[in-house]
Amino acid sequence: MLREAVDKTKAYYCLDCGICTGSCPVSRYDPRYSPRLTVERALILGEKDVVCDPEIWSCLTCGTCNQRCPSTVDYTAFLRAARAEARQLGETGLCTHAEKIEAYLELQMLPTYRRPASWLGRGPKTRKRSDTYYFPGCLAFLGVIFREIGFEGNAIGRAAVELLNHLGIVPAIGDTEVCCGHDAYWTGEVDRVRDLAKRNVAAIKRTGAKRVVFSCPECYYMFRQVYPDLVGNLGFEPVFILNLLAERLADAKAGGLGLKTLEAKVTYQDPCRLAKYDRVIAEPRALLGAIPGLELVEMKRTARDALCCGSSSWVSCSRVNKRIQVERLTEALATGAGTLVTACPKCNIHLRCAMRDQDVGGSLEITDLVVLLARSMAAESAGG
Repeated sequence: MLREAVDKTKAYYCLDCGICTGSCPVSRYDPRYSPRLTVERALILGEKDVVCDPEIWSCLTCGTCNQRCPSTVDYTAFLRAARAEARQLGETGLCTHAEKIEAYLELQMLPTYRRPASWLGRGPKTRKRSDTYYFPGCLAFLGVIFREIGFEGNAIGRAAVELLNHLGIVPAIGDTEVCCGHDAYWTGEVDRVRDLAKRNVAAIKRTGAKRVVFSCPECYYMFRQVYPDLVGNLGFEPVFILNLLAERLADAKAGGLGLKTLEAKVTYQDPCRLAKYDRVIAEPRALLGAIPGLELVEMKRTARDALCCGSSSWVSCSRVNKRIQVERLTEALATGAGTLVTACPKCNIHLRCAMRDQDVGGSLEITDLVVLLARSMAAESAGG
């Protein structure tokens, strides 16, 4: 019941100060949506008034409200509980992209689902069993759906495995893993997520892995913060690839990463899950700073104050979301950078989409940090 979520998330501590609404990127462009008023309505008018309101699907779950709330109300957890209640009443958000992504999740729920490892191509080295497992998430599928905007999901996965190989790691990859369930979790489908979690943990354990490396912040968040609550002890350590690379960079005895020159001026988009939820902020900047010839110029809002890429969980992509994306791209262009680097496939996709469809006053190359690092590795190889 939503009343239990009110108690668990301390929503009753809301002081009506409005800091959450003033900080919310959606509320800036949609006066109908307000975190403060959503909580107030749940406390005064009852849960049905909230769960039947289509505006609950507008929240980006970016977490800005959580980190700024003086009463430490966990609004995003409250919102997720409201969505779970809404689903039980048959209420859902409007799925984007003709529900193709929702259909893919349904396909993965089939017990016979297999994903061939051919997405990786030739070159990167992998094994069937290893102490380290690489979890690519839905990169290959998203690469097909968003090919027309230049998003290359497979390139991110290949770059991640190449970087692991550069560290002397030959990871295992699988064909029975499924979606991490991030979007289903944030849209209230906890039972579905529990099933996905059990299947993923079992698939990874069959390889003997003691460590699982992620290049997607949402997958990392799910394994690190959500899966243990759903299925118990995982039996392996979730590790984000940028943390692993930054550790090697800081290890003088290991000789760093041996990155070679890439002449470019770049700016960095902090993904919400990575910066606000998992506090991975310094590591990507250290890695960018380690590439000779690369100049990092920061946007006005960075780290935990960074503006969200404007869309979440493939629901409710409206003119409001596009205005948020244009705002962020305008900030990026104002730095004078020619390349926008991020570490999240969804940031990459959403900002590419806005760059194509909206007038942002300029153009930027958009790339993933692991791809940029792998490019620097290739420059090293080319240089002998």
